[in-house]
Amino acid sequence: MMTATTPQAAAGRRRPSAAGPLFVAPFLVLFLLLFLTPLGYAAYLSLFQHRLIGGTSFVGLQNYVTALKDPLFLHGVLRVALFFVIQVPVMLLLALVFALALDSGLMRLARVVRLGIFVPYAVPSVVATLMWGYLYGPDFGPFAQLGRHFHLPVPTFLSDGWMLGSLGNIVTWEFTGYNMIILYAALRTIPTDLYEAAAVDGAGAWRIAWSIKLPALRPALTLTLLFSVIGSFQLFNEPNLMAHIAPNVIDSGYTANLYAYSLAFTGQQVNYAATVSFLLGLIIVIVSYGFLLTANRRRTR
Repeated sequence: MMTATTPQAAAGRRRPSAAGPLFVAPFLVLFLLLFLTPLGYAAYLSLFQHRLIGGTSFVGLQNYVTALKDPLFLHGVLRVALFFVIQVPVMLLLALVFALALDSGLMRLARVVRLGIFVPYAVPSVVATLMWGYLYGPDFGPFAQLGRHFHLPVPTFLSDGWMLGSLGNIVTWEFTGYNMIILYAALRTIPTDLYEAAAVDGAGAWRIAWSIKLPALRPALTLTLLFSVIGSFQLFNEPNLMAHIAPNVIDSGYTANLYAYSLAFTGQQVNYAATVSFLLGLIIVIVSYGFLLTANRRRTR
């Protein structure tokens, strides 16, 4: 039975509700004040240059041209790119292995193991770096003491050739548990019907992991890789603290992020630091977009 609707009721249904914009308004205000406004101010600063004679003057894109020719900035970007290529695959492979092992249900004390792997992520990066810096120490570290006790060569973890690997070990220790939780949560969303059907067809544990679990983990792996791209190019806390232990190895331009910080707070070159920061952000956006574009193309094939 159809009921007639009055024009006023029909107009009321078509009228957009004001509740949505009101709920979003606090976020938009904070986003404008805490993100877009500082970003715009930094962009404004990057267009100027402070000189000892003449004060601050408008130079346009001259700071960007200088930064693109700056060997300290370029070497810092290449160093973190190498760090990403080496460290991230190792970290994600460990996270994947731990997630698959926990999801298999065959591991004893699975909750204790999961908590033990995740706990390093709860440790602040400053504390983790100080702790590993003590372990790496050539004079007071336990590895050095064991080497001297057994008359073995003392590992040079803080040397120029080992430093990038030492930093990679710290970051891997910190974030393997975080990535494992993401992958493990994705595994728990796979319907059990798929496992039962595969078992009926005679598939073993390895076949199920290869044909069912790994394909289902592609979105989660894409997410963790995207976070790793951003985190690698923003590497700061670990080299900044290790510079106090190995100042001859880690200089102000060891990473691009550290270089921007040194320019702003040590060299008082605020305008040039804003330029370097903008270029670093642009590099992160380009690399992240390129990675997402490649991942989406592979998924649609």
